[in-house]
This record gives sequence, structure tokens and C-alpha cells, in this order.
Amino acid sequence: MNYAKLAAFNGHGEPIEILEREIPKLGDGEILIRNLYTTICGSDLHTYCGLRHEKVPTVLGHEIVGEIVSFSDKHSQQDHLGNLLEIGDRVTWSIFSSDPDSAMSKLGMPQKGDKLFKYGHAQITPEDSLHGGLSTHCILKPGTSVLKVNMKVPLSVAAIINCAVATVSGALRLAGDMKNKNILITGSGLLGMVCSAMCNAYGAKAIHMADINAARLTMAQEFGATDVHLLSAGSSALPQSIDIAFDMSGSVEAMENSLASLAIGGTAIWIGAVFKTRKLQLDPESIIRKLISIKGLHNYNYDDFISAVKFINHHHDDYPFKDVVAKEFNLFQADEAFTYAVEHKPLRVGINLVDLKMNS
Repeated sequence: MNYAKLAAFNGHGEPIEILEREIPKLGDGEILIRNLYTTICGSDLHTYCGLRHEKVPTVLGHEIVGEIVSFSDKHSQQDHLGNLLEIGDRVTWSIFSSDPDSAMSKLGMPQKGDKLFKYGHAQITPEDSLHGGLSTHCILKPGTSVLKVNMKVPLSVAAIINCAVATVSGALRLAGDMKNKNILITGSGLLGMVCSAMCNAYGAKAIHMADINAARLTMAQEFGATDVHLLSAGSSALPQSIDIAFDMSGSVEAMENSLASLAIGGTAIWIGAVFKTRKLQLDPESIIRKLISIKGLHNYNYDDFISAVKFINHHHDDYPFKDVVAKEFNLFQADEAFTYAVEHKPLRVGINLVDLKMNS
């Protein structure tokens, strides 16, 4: 009998519980994955701290990389691009499964499609428990985009592809061509670092990073930022003549102030505010006269996911992505990992599952 171990989150203030579950027979179109590495994302922390609510118990963690253990009998054994998949392949997958024939999917927004399922956000049930990163195994459902990852990419870097990197890929898709553009990024968390690296790799003329954290700004320069701006409380001193302004912080003030930084024809891309904030105060005349565009993005589509995998496969050594994870823990140390992440606020904390692989 094959079993999986998982760390069950039972609600804010409750200890994480290690459970053992039988690995069920795969349904049509499913793949069994042995998780190798998971990173703790900001949304995981929001849930852990009670700022975001999921049905519990749940298996947190959606930034995952793993290896294929088996396919269901009717699986095509092909990845999203039609390439052959084999047992033992190292893969990552979209953080959601979605009906490819739904109206939203056909419009290029599968993350808003019908029959949406999000890994790391689902409730544990007797029939379905292997759907998150804080587990030795994960069962991938039909409608999930699966892609191979270059074996040279460190596991801690590969894990961030299907959330942070793919989301930023979507932001750049909305923004258009980066070549010779003046870029402003507000928020130097992992999204900001990835955005800086991508803009740098794709030929941006100047990349301005603004934040209230001096240490993060120093690190941003290693990710391609050409200019950094340390903001104080209430400060609105941002550069001008910006072609594209990305907000990764979710700060209402940052979004308002960055609009004033845009040149004529500029574009603002907002992806950070995935939590409740106050309403924005906008100057519609300025937006109209300056021909400003504002676009929002939540999650990403399949093309963004493909671009993210390609970017990390080709550029993982060009920027210090290996330094993103500040500290590693194992599955049985999940509570310690979350406590460390809350107290120290690193870009990421890692859960290394490799040592558990042979004992799972």
C-alpha cells in the first residue's frame, strides 16, 4: 500500500498537523507527482496569519516542483506543448486546472474559467487530499498545464516558476515590448525582483525600483535594477517620464503616485493588490490627457506559464535566484518554517522534500 505524508493547516493559531493518507488510484487524465520542493508564497502567509480564509483543513503551498511517478491509463503522457512526458521527469505545473473549453479559457483567461481548481487552496476531503505543496505527493488534475523543467535549475528556483515568475510573465505580456523602455517597479518583494530581471533581460533602457526597504533595494540591483529609490513614510518622490509602471506592492499610495510618474502614452500594470485596500484617488483629467492605460492581472494564463518556464530555464544563472530562499525546512518543520517567514519576512522560505522522498 502506498502512502503520502502531508502537513494539514487547520486554521489560524492551530498547529500544523502531519497526516498520512493512502495514495488513491488515479482518475482519468491525472498524474501522480512526488513533490521535491515547495516555497512559501505571500498568499500562504496570509492564510496562515488569518488574513485570508480557506476551507480547512487544507494543504498549503502552490509554488511546487516535482517529478512524475505515474500516469493514469488514459493520460496522453504529453506536456502542454505536446512533448513526451516520462516517469522521472522533473516538472512544474500551473497553479490551477481549468476547463479548456470554457468561454473564459477561450478568451485567454483560463485562470477565470469554469471548473477552476487551485492547488494549495483546496480543502482536504476523504476522497481528495493530495493537492498542495506541503505534501510528499500531488495529484494533477485534467486541465492543468504541465511542463518540464531543466534539471540544471536548482529546486528552490524551479519552485517559484509557477507563481511568482508566471505572474510577472503575465504582467509583461500586458505591458508589451520592454526594449528601450523606462520602467518603474514599486515593491521589491519576489515579484519585483523577478520583474526587474525580466525587464533587464528583455532590453529595458532603465529600471527604477522603489521601496521602503533599503536591503531589498540593494538586492534589486543584482536583479537588474539600474536605479533604486528609498521611500520614507508618506514620500511620493518617484522618477518621471516612465513608460511602464508595475506595482507589485499592493500599496494604494504607490499605485496613485506611480500614475503621476507616467509619460504620455504610459501604462500602469497592477498585480500586487490581492487584498482589501481603500479606494484609489485618481485624477481622470490627467489620465485622459496623458493617454494613460491601467491594466490589472490576477494569476496568469497558459502562455504566461510557458514564458516563465522558458525564462528560468535560460536565465536562472544570470540573476541571483538561488539566493531567493533565505532558509530551508523539511515537511515536519512546517510550523517552524511559517514562524520564520512571518518573523523575518524573507523573499521566500523553502520546504525541501527530497530527503523525505525515499521514506514517503
